[in-house]
Amino acid sequence: MKVLIVLTSHDQLGNTGHKTGFWLEELAAPYYVFKDAGTEIVLASPKGGQPPLDPKSNEPGFQTDDTRRFEADPQAQAQLASTVRLDSVDQANFDTVFYPGGHGPMWDLAEDRDSIALIEAFQAAGKPIALVCHAPGVLRHAKTPEGHPLVEGKQVTGFTNTEEDAVQLTDVVPFLVEDELKAKGGEFTSGADWGPYVVEDGLLITGQNPASSAPAAELLIKRLGSAS
Repeated sequence: MKVLIVLTSHDQLGNTGHKTGFWLEELAAPYYVFKDAGTEIVLASPKGGQPPLDPKSNEPGFQTDDTRRFEADPQAQAQLASTVRLDSVDQANFDTVFYPGGHGPMWDLAEDRDSIALIEAFQAAGKPIALVCHAPGVLRHAKTPEGHPLVEGKQVTGFTNTEEDAVQLTDVVPFLVEDELKAKGGEFTSGADWGPYVVEDGLLITGQNPASSAPAAELLIKRLGSAS
């Protein structure tokens, strides 16, 4: 089994002057769910190479056993430093794709033609995909083979408006994940703020926040196992 993990290459938090990127737990937790399941993992990003880490995600209050394991793992660090360019990726070489969040994806992956085409290709090929936290926002331009929004009529979740408000970035982000998924016809539901909450609808798995990243990856592995 082979899993593609797609990370952001964007490091500017709007016009705040602060840095952003991917959220460490949302990479580290799924990474070890996949690795411990014996899955081959490939990391990709729009620009390739070392993707930017949201510095807040590595502050002591946000560290977990998985993030500490990832930081101390030479193989994982080497993979992270040399992500492949997204435009070189072919979905035919993978069984599934996982998108970690962080605020970065809202600026680049949400508008990236290669990312949009990749998501559409995985879905058209009947392969499940999973996205967590802010990453479900990258579905905003993805469409079905019939030309409808990919999330239309589907049960979805993602970083909620109240969670965005809590981190005081409602007026900084280019769009709100919850509002955008609803605008595209998604049937958005959520759990308690900051608690794990994952939704599966057909080939689409979405998780609400960092705490949802491991459960989303576990559900994806389970789904792949039942399909094999």
